[in-house]
Amino acid sequence: MIRTTEHDVRTRGQGDAADVTEQVLAAIAASGARQGLATVFVSGSTAGVTAVEFEPGVIHDLDRALGMIAPRAGDYQHHLRWGDDNGSSHVRAGIVGPSLSIPFRDARLLLGTWQQIVLVEFDTRPRSRRYTIQIIGE
Repeated sequence: MIRTTEHDVRTRGQGDAADVTEQVLAAIAASGARQGLATVFVSGSTAGVTAVEFEPGVIHDLDRALGMIAPRAGDYQHHLRWGDDNGSSHVRAGIVGPSLSIPFRDARLLLGTWQQIVLVEFDTRPRSRRYTIQIIGE
């Protein structure tokens, strides 16, 4: 059985994040599957999906760490080519990645105690993000 749903979330720009764990759990419940794999995928090249503790300190620390790797004010060829200001956004998204797959059993995600599924915004402006949840299970 495969079930796919699409969802939208509004973000405030680089450094913002949204906990989508409850939407994934709801998609699993609606599918009727007891075990399988849940995948979350965000469309777009300036956002990512990861599993971290959804807590303001962690979200700040993740943004700060990615800022050390890909500083917003850095020198990016993307800026020169397109006249944009979001070269750091593309680099951060490339590091984190656009999707995450989590196994589930007894209709429960097999996440750790302090793990949530988090959509992270890397673009330099507020965005409306569409993300897909795909359940493969039985």
